[in-house]
Order: sequence, then C-alpha cells, then structure tokens
Amino acid sequence: MILTKEQVQDIKKKHYLPRVVTDQTITSYIGSANNISYSLYTLLPKSTSWIYYNPNDYIDYCERYTVLSGKLQVEWPSGMDVLYPGDYIDAKVYNALLTCYAKEEVEILLEMTTPFFERDFTEREIIHHDAKKIQEVDGYTYHHCARIRDYSIGLWKRMKPLGEGVSTLSTGSYFHDIGKLAIPIDILNKVGKLTEDEWKIIKMHTTLGAEMMRNHEIEKIRRAAFIVEEHHERYDGKGYPYGLKGEEISLEASIVSVVDAFDAMTTNRVYRGAMKIENAIHEIKGGRGTQFNPKIVDEFLKMLEEQNNEW
Repeated sequence: MILTKEQVQDIKKKHYLPRVVTDQTITSYIGSANNISYSLYTLLPKSTSWIYYNPNDYIDYCERYTVLSGKLQVEWPSGMDVLYPGDYIDAKVYNALLTCYAKEEVEILLEMTTPFFERDFTEREIIHHDAKKIQEVDGYTYHHCARIRDYSIGLWKRMKPLGEGVSTLSTGSYFHDIGKLAIPIDILNKVGKLTEDEWKIIKMHTTLGAEMMRNHEIEKIRRAAFIVEEHHERYDGKGYPYGLKGEEISLEASIVSVVDAFDAMTTNRVYRGAMKIENAIHEIKGGRGTQFNPKIVDEFLKMLEEQNNEW
C-alpha cells in the first residue's frame, strides 16, 4: 500500500484521527483491514528513532515501514544508507537494532499486525500521558529524560548490536527520574545547597520511582523498574539506595548512570550553569572504576569522540 502525497496531506488534515505526539514522532492511526493496521508515522526534524524486531509466535506477523516523503537515514549492521519515498524496511528481516535519522520531517507508512499495533498504540498513549505529567512538574526533567533515552540506546547498540533488551532500556532510561514526581518542587529546584534532610528526600526518588513503575498498568514499564532503582548506584559500592557494587549493578542502569551524569553536567540547571564538554569528559574519566563501570565509560568516550564530542 503506497499513498500519494495528496493522500498523505489529506490524512494530516484529519485531526480527528487518533494520534500520539511525542518529543520526536507523531503516530496517526489510519485504519485496519485484513488483520493489518495502518498508521502514518511522522519523524520530526532532527529526530532519531529505532526499529527492532521482537520475535513472537505469530506466524503471519507484519511490521513494515515505507517512506512516503522525505529522506530517511538508516544505520544498518553493514553501514549507513538513505531511504527515499517508496523504499521500505521489513522489520522481520533484520535481527538487529536499526537506527533511523531524520534531518527534515519524514513521513512513513507503518503496517503492523492489528493486535500488536493496538497494544503498542495504547501503550504509546499511556506513556505519553505519563511523560506529560513529568513535564508539568519539571520541564527540565522531561527533556532530560528524552536525551537520556536517546543516548542510552545509542550506547546500548554499541555494546549489544542485536539490540536484545533494548525495549526495557528505552523505557527505564526514559522514566529513570519518574520518582521526582513525588519530590516537592521547591526541593527539586532549590538554588542553594540542600540540607541533609532535603538530600535524603531527593535520594528517595530512586525507590519511589521504582515503586511507581512496578505498580504500573503496562507490563514493559513494570519490567524496567530495576533501572530506575539502580541508576544512582556506584561501581565502588558507595551509591544509593542499596550500595550495590561492580557487576551487581545491571548493565542497563550502569549505562543510564554514565549518560545521566554527563547530561546533567552539560546542561543548565537552576542552581548552576552548564559545564563545558571538555570538563564534563574529564569528570567522567575521573569517575571511571569508582562512580562508573569502566567498560561503559570507555565505550561512551569512544561514542563521543566519533560524534566530535557533540552532545
């Protein structure tokens, strides 16, 4: 099924179509036929998205992405390529995590087996609703969480090219600070030094967040609770809430720990300005083997270097 530009524009004008808008994508449900659901999947300018096939027992499972307009850069296991209108990706063919980049807006037709699409679309709606709650409480945290998800997945892909477990990492990294919803906003945004009692309250966001995740209605959010709980543990055992050390800390949480710290250092906060990239790199190197897992630090620094230290 290939849509013309006119049909795409017609779909975009019909705002009554169910849709989910995230920080990087818009998914507009078009309709279903013969157990296949169709949606218009829009990648917004300067956005990144990922495609990874999750094996299941459904023999006739379909998950196909066809470019309708714009140019889509795709990082395949064999290297980079550009897809143009009419080109497509059949997710069942690739047992790997594919990274998609959109410099400008890209329109994609997504075809997916209806039960799976309905589940994913509903989950997207609920997750977006939860993300909006975070934005309402703390706008910095909302954008911070999106960056942590993107860079965590990028780092995970380097360490696990096939992408197994990436869905859990994506969810856990995005909601790693969800526990801050339970922290008083005057403490979160305090300009001066925190008191000992205030610091104890701040540290509770890991266990409070994990509890929120474990009681969530969506299973994949429940599965990612351990990342939220562990992302402030330290490699040397001096972190919180449980003082885990070394390999006791999950790889997922260890990745989020490095990315989270670097992003916090290089962005403006209410209590201090952003640190220069070079200084933040020095801090990350200084925490190698003490605060951070050394293997992850090494891979993270390689990734930064390949991106010309741009964040």
